Amino acid sequence: MDSNMYIPNADRYDLMEYRRCGRSGVLLPEISLGFWHNFGENHDEALGLEIVHYAFDHGICHFDLANNYGPPNGAAEERFGRYMKQSLHTHRDEMFIATKAGHPMWPGPYGDWGSRKSLVASLDQSLRRMHLDYVDIYYTHRYDPNTPLEETMQALVDIVRSGKALYVGLSKYPEDVARQAYDYLDAHDVHCILYQGRYNMLTRQPEEVIIPQAHKYGAGFIAFSPLAQGLLTNRYLQGVPEGSRMTQSNFLRPEVLTDELLGKLRELNTIAALRGQTLAEMALAWLLHDERVTSVIVGASSVEQLKNNLRACKNKSFTADELLRIDAILK
Repeated sequence: MDSNMYIPNADRYDLMEYRRCGRSGVLLPEISLGFWHNFGENHDEALGLEIVHYAFDHGICHFDLANNYGPPNGAAEERFGRYMKQSLHTHRDEMFIATKAGHPMWPGPYGDWGSRKSLVASLDQSLRRMHLDYVDIYYTHRYDPNTPLEETMQALVDIVRSGKALYVGLSKYPEDVARQAYDYLDAHDVHCILYQGRYNMLTRQPEEVIIPQAHKYGAGFIAFSPLAQGLLTNRYLQGVPEGSRMTQSNFLRPEVLTDELLGKLRELNTIAALRGQTLAEMALAWLLHDERVTSVIVGASSVEQLKNNLRACKNKSFTADELLRIDAILK
């Protein structure tokens, strides 16, 4: 036996709680690992494998990718494919692997949006990059207003029937279009099992319609950006530190951190401290206290960061007073 062979922790499934994904047979870990950041060519590949191993050793069996995750586009899937070949392939049937298509991926009219051509071609490319025969769930990554919804949904139906994906999901779809998508998929016997949306303490719109709608249609809800790209951590409590993501990212800009927001973050941090949690731990726990939330997708730039995030699962209960105080702060 190769002395360097990866042998997962035998107790890994005792370290995580799992939630049913809507009206389906799928169970997802409360914390899932996302590849949006930290797994492109500008990040250390060996460290990434260490993070993935730590995740799997602690019961995280759901890995969330997309065709355009990088940088550059496709890099995260390629790296995940190398991890699969290197040490994870013997555990493929324990893993729930997601990918998506719908944002710009390659030049020309077919490398973007939600046409049948784009979705099928993108999945074929993703499977090659990840060295997989199928993905467990394939998402349409965003609604395409210029392609008939029937074309996008029928492509998902046919992809499932081809065996290239076991399940399908919606990501970031508006409520009215999501309703039509759920209905179309149900009518064609390919049930949508997951809706993926941006949801955190600072972005609460999904509570109004999207989460109740998913629940009504028997779909789970999985939250991305649960820490608001780092805002809901201790990183910005004293302002914008030099070298932070806020100084380098196109998605999170310094002007977002107003004096008003900074005050709210500090108040939330006070509540977290009284609970014996960090702000990040409380933010994740707050999402998970709603049983309709199937899982939250976290990114990790280090093993220690992932370890800290996992601690959120140890205290997901909130008193009525805590919830009222949090609501008052966030108004």
